[in-house]
Amino acid sequence: MAMTLRLTDDETEALRRKAAEEGRSMQDVARAAINRYTTDEDAQFRTMVASIVDRDRELLDRLAQ
Repeated sequence: MAMTLRLTDDETEALRRKAAEEGRSMQDVARAAINRYTTDEDAQFRTMVASIVDRDRELLDRLAQ
């Protein structure tokens, strides 16, 4: 499905820079960002980190001292 996405000048420039850095098209970068947002990979990562912190709480406390 096609759609039109209206970005501010600053958003367009940031997207252009990121695409150039990665050697990808602006469309590919935008689609990857949408995919990350909609699959909420960040939440999955935070959940994994929280479980590791819980599991290793004693060790982390000792290391902090």
